[in-house]
Amino acid sequence: MKMTGNTILITGGTSGIGLGLALRLHEAGNRVIVAGRRKELLDEITAEHPGIDALVLDVADPESIARARETVAASHPGLNVLVNNAGIMLRENLLDPAGLPVAEDHVTVNLLGTIRMTYAFLPLLVGKDDAVVMNVTSALAFVPFPSTPTYAATKAALHSFSESLRIQLAGADAGVQVIEVVPPGVRTTLLGQQDDDRAMPLDDFLTEILDLLREKPDAKELVVERARFIRDAEANGSYDNVLAMISGS
Repeated sequence: MKMTGNTILITGGTSGIGLGLALRLHEAGNRVIVAGRRKELLDEITAEHPGIDALVLDVADPESIARARETVAASHPGLNVLVNNAGIMLRENLLDPAGLPVAEDHVTVNLLGTIRMTYAFLPLLVGKDDAVVMNVTSALAFVPFPSTPTYAATKAALHSFSESLRIQLAGADAGVQVIEVVPPGVRTTLLGQQDDDRAMPLDDFLTEILDLLREKPDAKELVVERARFIRDAEANGSYDNVLAMISGS
């Protein structure tokens, strides 16, 4: 992925990693479209950061995705980068029937949202110079946090989906790079981690991830050092120990 001169759509762009990426990438000389469900937040972002565009989009709603695709195709025909970042992370008690709707929401937003966005927007990217699909997953795709079981499961599924997408696009010579971003816990409002000293400061995460992208523009995965021990746990034989540590057992 080149670092400047792109037209980039970022889902879940009104806070956290999504907004942070939007601001950094806009500063780097890209045209950025921030997408989110709440128009009032989008209006605040565009007012505070002139030059950033906004798009009302609910990735849990197929009709909203279809409308967004038509809007972007008309208003930003140069779109060449899709960042699938929208997601939720909530605790579940698998012994409590009230947890089932929470689990279903994770699948709808985190997994189906990304898959539907990819199906909708990929045709707009194919044939564009320097086209990219960037999927934000999680280190918990590789070792789960048992308190958020469906969150971790959806991120593991997105890792697998990203792998298959990359191979299919390469086989079709579609000219679209697929990048998976693998964050650790980051100080954002996701799961209330904004004040968690154990989580990585957002600015530090953004700096490291964009430095990795500059160093390896053809990367398949971007993994900050703080997430590496989880990402590699299965391969290096430390999985059980890392799972026990994450579980607090």
